[in-house]
Amino acid sequence: MSRLILNRIFRALWVVIVIVALLLGIYVLFPLVYPFLFAWLVAYAMNPLVVFLRNKARMPRWAAVTVSLFVYLGGIAIILSAAITRIVREVIKLAMTFDGHIERFKSLFIDWTQSDLIQNIIIEINHFIRDNPDYQHTINSNIDKTTQTVSSAVTTLVGQFFNGVLNLLTSLPNMGAVLMVIVLAAFFISKDWDRHSRLLSNTVPDTIRKPLSDIWHDLRKALYGYLRAQFIVISITALTVIIGLFILRVESAFTIGLMIGLVDLLPYLGVGIVMIPWTLYAYMSGNLALGVGLSILYAILLIGRQIVEPKVLASSVGLNPLPTLIGMFIGLKLFGVLGLIIGPVSLIVLDALNRANVIQDLRNYILAGRVR
Repeated sequence: MSRLILNRIFRALWVVIVIVALLLGIYVLFPLVYPFLFAWLVAYAMNPLVVFLRNKARMPRWAAVTVSLFVYLGGIAIILSAAITRIVREVIKLAMTFDGHIERFKSLFIDWTQSDLIQNIIIEINHFIRDNPDYQHTINSNIDKTTQTVSSAVTTLVGQFFNGVLNLLTSLPNMGAVLMVIVLAAFFISKDWDRHSRLLSNTVPDTIRKPLSDIWHDLRKALYGYLRAQFIVISITALTVIIGLFILRVESAFTIGLMIGLVDLLPYLGVGIVMIPWTLYAYMSGNLALGVGLSILYAILLIGRQIVEPKVLASSVGLNPLPTLIGMFIGLKLFGVLGLIIGPVSLIVLDALNRANVIQDLRNYILAGRVR
């Protein structure tokens, strides 16, 4: 093997080691520094308002930062309080009618099992078992296994739900402490924003600062576009569902619309995981008007999403819908539900690195031993 190939292999291994070390460092340090990263994002987001208050209202920096924090936090608190109050009120209303729906579904199921079709099927099964007694043990065994599997799945699901509620309640004090740290850190970071910017400019060399600036510019644009695209798609879905349910005179239309809008984040399933069973239940219960209305609403959602989502993603993010879908699927397989965000964000990061010529520089370093 020639010396040139050995040097390339050595440089490639060195690049891999550095990248793995950076990823491990991020993995280890993120739980320790994430409040300060969020604080920096808050300070960065409200910096335009701080500058506006300083220039127009002639406020000192600390006063402008304080007013900006109150405006941002107060606005978020008002919006969340109004939304949570409305959701809690409608969830209570849904809970009060839930038992009635269960009883109605049970009666529908009993009536369905007593129908001539099901009774004929049961008679045929009994004849088959009587004529083939060897299959009876197999059938009973499969029924027992299916029952155990369903019972275990239901028990696990209920247990996970209550564990999640318990973990949420027990984590509230910790969440409050973290929120306080974020608010205080955002205040201090924003108050000394100019000094921190000058210190960073004087510390980081131009050869590193320029690529970092390009990467941050592309990341900011793409991440903002991705969040904007998801917000637009979810908002359109939720608003369409709320309007449709109001037209159909469905109770708790606001809460159901918000829930379906959030479910729309799930790939492949999307709104169908709620709309399809609900539509079938409406037909089975004899409510043809609601069933037809839900069917039309679901068709509108499907067609609207196919038209809107590719255009929104292309214009806001600059990513092709197919790589975005692949990133969401891989992220879902590797990281669970959180991977629905990690996958597309990873694509955005890679695209930003490519635009800043970082990937090209690494390739040149591996092949020729120099960056450019």
